[in-house]
Amino acid sequence: MTENIGAALKDAKLVLQDGTVFQGKSFGADVSVPGEVVFNTGMVGYPESLTDPSYKGQILVLTYPLIGNYGVPGNDKDEHGLPLSFESEKIRAEGLIVSNYSFNYSHYTAAKSLADWLKEEGKPAIFGIDTRQLTKKLREKGVMLGKIVIGNNDVEFEDPNLRNLAAETCTNNKVTYNHSGKKRIVLIDCGVKLNIIRSLINRRCCVIRVPWDYDFLADKELDFDGIVISNGPGDPKMCTATINNVAAAMKEEHPIFGICLGNQILALAAGGDTYKLKYGHRSQNQPCINNETKRCYITTQNHGYAVNMKTMPSGWEELFVNANDGTNEGLRHKNKPFMSFQAHPEATPGPLDTAFLFDEFLGMMK
Repeated sequence: MTENIGAALKDAKLVLQDGTVFQGKSFGADVSVPGEVVFNTGMVGYPESLTDPSYKGQILVLTYPLIGNYGVPGNDKDEHGLPLSFESEKIRAEGLIVSNYSFNYSHYTAAKSLADWLKEEGKPAIFGIDTRQLTKKLREKGVMLGKIVIGNNDVEFEDPNLRNLAAETCTNNKVTYNHSGKKRIVLIDCGVKLNIIRSLINRRCCVIRVPWDYDFLADKELDFDGIVISNGPGDPKMCTATINNVAAAMKEEHPIFGICLGNQILALAAGGDTYKLKYGHRSQNQPCINNETKRCYITTQNHGYAVNMKTMPSGWEELFVNANDGTNEGLRHKNKPFMSFQAHPEATPGPLDTAFLFDEFLGMMK
């Protein structure tokens, strides 16, 4: 950063609920916002992460020290009307915190700078903060409420987990993609990443995307072969209608695949319980072990809650476990066509090592 650029930028700060203040410079929109401060240890993928609906209500800290160097791609769409480079139609995170912002970007897909994109979307961002020190605090103390303050425009702290964030990020209407697909999948949208839809379409599925509280069993015109419960933000226990609808579908033994938040909702629908993690898992480098094969997979993750396996009723088994902390990473019923994965088999950003789980789900419908 040159001295002239630095002089033109507004002072900004991140204030944590415990009173800690991190001073920096603004490179996004000139607005102040509250949120839950969380960190992501991935090295790339900020366009995908910022548009991931699971970050709704959260201030995202990127631990990788250099952000913005490859800009932001254009908003090109595929034949189904889905953005090719983003995981939803807009930025979902409340704000962004980085150590070092690159004012010069270069990439063959870049259409604009990260700063310009943030300003267009009305999202604040701060650079010049010691993200190592901040991440260390969040690991020791746990994620905490915070606020980005630009200039003197202060705001109050606010806990986003007290809101139904899934309802704030899901579709408002039933939408069908790839009408000619061989298998018809009901996708319960709790804040779905678009690559889940792309992954199903690429496997020749017709995807019927419905809101988080849509009673798909009561829709007599809706014919389907299986159900996918999507990822999404916040506390899964806020999704009462989703839990009840999934529980009803389980009684009819429809094939079900839960992803991320969907893993937690499936557990709650089965009679289990969930709890809040100290600082969650957010990265593209989380190791998960398959309890059946003992093989370790590197996965993309973004969640702050987990399933308590001790509360799961008989008939259920733990499909995956996190190699770092032993927390649950997936479920499977021993006799019925129900399975789930806490990580993201669709990746984006991150490795596609577990994409085969989509194929296993489709196999459950044969």
